[in-house]
Amino acid sequence: MRTFSLSYLQKMADEVRRQNLDAILIAPSEDLLFITGHNPIFCERFQGLFVKADGDYFYVCNLLTKEEMEAILPNRKVYAWFDGDGFADTVRTALEENGLTGKTIGVNATVRAFNLLEISEAVEVHWVSARYLPQEIRIRKTDREIEGMREAARIAERALEQTLARIRPGITEGDVKAMLLRYMTEFGGKNPRSLVAAGPNGGYPHYNLGLRTLEKGDAIVIDFGCEYDLVRTDITRTVFLGEPTVKQREVYELVRRANEAAEALAGAGAWIPDLDAAARKVITDGGYGPYFPTRLGHGIGFLGHEAPDIKKNNPRHLEPRMSFTIEPGIYLGGEFGVRVEDCVVILPDGKAEILHHFTKDLTVIDC
Repeated sequence: MRTFSLSYLQKMADEVRRQNLDAILIAPSEDLLFITGHNPIFCERFQGLFVKADGDYFYVCNLLTKEEMEAILPNRKVYAWFDGDGFADTVRTALEENGLTGKTIGVNATVRAFNLLEISEAVEVHWVSARYLPQEIRIRKTDREIEGMREAARIAERALEQTLARIRPGITEGDVKAMLLRYMTEFGGKNPRSLVAAGPNGGYPHYNLGLRTLEKGDAIVIDFGCEYDLVRTDITRTVFLGEPTVKQREVYELVRRANEAAEALAGAGAWIPDLDAAARKVITDGGYGPYFPTRLGHGIGFLGHEAPDIKKNNPRHLEPRMSFTIEPGIYLGGEFGVRVEDCVVILPDGKAEILHHFTKDLTVIDC
C-alpha cells in the first residue's frame, strides 16, 4: 500500500519551481494518489492539494472530508468549508495565509473549470495548465518499480499461456477476457484489465464489448495487463483461430516487423519521433499506412497511460529509467485487425529492456 510520500512531494515542489510556477493544485486523481497514498471520492464539492514551490503544502476540502485528510497529511494543514457557506471564501483564506494571492498556480488534469472560475471571482490568482507536470515526477522509474514491472509482465504472460490453451470456437470474447482476468489475479496480479476483439471487431482499436462468439478464421487481438507492487505493464498479442489467410499473414508480419523496427532503436538518447517513423515506414511501405491511425505507444508504470507519449510530435529523447509501450497496429474496420505490443524500459545504463518475452511468431490455435 502506498502512503504519503514526502520525497515525491518534494520532487513535485522541485518541478513546480523548475516550471516557474508558485504552486500546483491537484484534485482527486491518480496524481493525488501517487503522492498521498489516498484518493478521496470526487464529487461536485471542490477539494484539492496545493503544493508550493518551497515544498510547503495544504489541502482544501468540504467538512465531509476534513478528518479523513487530516489523518493522511503529516502536517494536518486542512482548510475545510461547509456546504451552506460555499468554498470560495475558504480557498481565498487559504491562498492569503499561504502567500499565493496574485500568484501563478498550475492545475492538474482533474481540476474543474467551473471551480476555478468561482475561485477567481473571490481572489486574484493566475491559473495555468500543469496537466503534464505530475507525470514528470513519475517518468523515471526506481529500481523497485522496474522490478515490479518485470513481475507484472511475467504474470501477464503466464495468464496468456493458460488462456490460449482454452480458446476454441463457440466461446465469446467476454469468456476470453474473463479467463485472462482470473489467471492474472490467481498468479498475483492486481487490478487486471483486458480488451479482446475477434474477427471484424479487431479492426477497431479500442473495441471492448466482448459480445462476439469466436469463429474459425478469426484474428483475435488480446490486449491486457495487471499491476504488481503498484506498477503495471501492458502486452498485446494477436493470434489466429485456425489457419490465417494470405492477407492475415501479410498484415501480421508487417505489424510484427514494425514493432521490432521501433524496439531496435530504443535506448537512452533515442529521439522519440524516430521510433514512430521506423514503425510507420514498415507499415506504409507495405501498403497499409492509412490503417495505422494511432500513436506508436505511451508511457506506462504507475498508470496505464502516462508520459512519455511515443509519437511523431513528441520531440523528446528517451532517458534512463523511462518506460513505455511499443504497439503498432493495422486496423481494417469490419474485417480484422492486428496489434503487437510490448513494454520497454530504458535501464540505468541506457540500454533498452523488452519486458515481454511471449513469442511474436505468428500463433495459430488449432480448431
